[in-house]
Amino acid sequence: MRAVDIIQKKRDGFELSKEEIQWLIDGYVAGSVPDYQMSAFAMAVYFKGMTTREISDLTMTMVGTGQQIDLSEISGIKVDKHSTGGVGDKVTLILVPLVASFGVPVAKMSGRGLGHTGGTIDKLESVKGFQVERSQEEFIKQVQDIGLSVIGQSDQLVKADKLLYALRDVTATVDTIPLIASSVMSKKIAAGADSILLDVTVGEGAFMKNIEDARQLAKTMVELGKAVGRRTVAVITDMSQPVGTSIGNRLEILEALEILQGKGREDVTHFICELAQIMLSLANVEKTVEEVREHLMNGSALHKFEAMIEAQGGNKEDLYRPSSAQYIVEVSVDESGYISELPAMEFGLFAMRLGAGRAVKSDDLDFETGIVFEKK
Repeated sequence: MRAVDIIQKKRDGFELSKEEIQWLIDGYVAGSVPDYQMSAFAMAVYFKGMTTREISDLTMTMVGTGQQIDLSEISGIKVDKHSTGGVGDKVTLILVPLVASFGVPVAKMSGRGLGHTGGTIDKLESVKGFQVERSQEEFIKQVQDIGLSVIGQSDQLVKADKLLYALRDVTATVDTIPLIASSVMSKKIAAGADSILLDVTVGEGAFMKNIEDARQLAKTMVELGKAVGRRTVAVITDMSQPVGTSIGNRLEILEALEILQGKGREDVTHFICELAQIMLSLANVEKTVEEVREHLMNGSALHKFEAMIEAQGGNKEDLYRPSSAQYIVEVSVDESGYISELPAMEFGLFAMRLGAGRAVKSDDLDFETGIVFEKK
């Protein structure tokens, strides 16, 4: 086979065989297919798309390019959650301990932020001492011991995705359904959970700008999960404005703590309780939203979060420390009125320029900076 023939075949709108997809991806990981040819392939997919069968073959080929996590040593149904990216999205920080507080094990690998979207791992690293790099054995033992762990994605997991994602980011081929679906689901399948909740964001601050594309992406990923025996459910979430009241790593930790103490905004609190209800159902634990909320009010979820922070080396006193940003600038209005919109993309990019996010993967973060909204 030749890469140029595969690129041309997809460019002309034809369906690739499983063997062609595997040859191309394996060659890219091995270094025999160069970046410029994989860039051309990604652009061909962007314009011509892929069939469901092609996306499935691409996903499973990518899974095979790295190690797969075996969570069978952990008793019970293991659940996982993934968001396709958002602004001010601190949901995982609250959702994981909330679900774990019901005795459902959550073994989660999360990513870093890039561009206008934030990353859970960056937020956790704003807590002094917190370790996101853990061996597979440490990861599994912690879930066995306390019921939850959130760590960074292993370099050995789905090597093809690590290479391809970095390439897509600089070739304007991120926001295409076949490549998003295969990227997300290859990592979720390799991470070993039995059941998966997918939070597919839509709107100005998301990769999917309209509801039709979001539904198609959600449907594609659910089918991929079910095809390999994982119970998979997707929800579609509005990302036209930031989630909650803060953007920025330390600031989002503080908002998460408020919600975990039952003091957060009603809209984001209710949303997280609904997601927790779905995740619990995926583990055959049926609870009402009100029963879920009680674990925020009585401290059960907060206790789990603190236990995870300490188990992974985090300093509990530093966890509750306010932001040490050098400057605080208040933006106030001089007449009464209503806020009609808070455009997520604009605020996400502004927070990035303040240092809360990265323009490129090598950028350093300022964990303390960001934006807090008094009104939504």
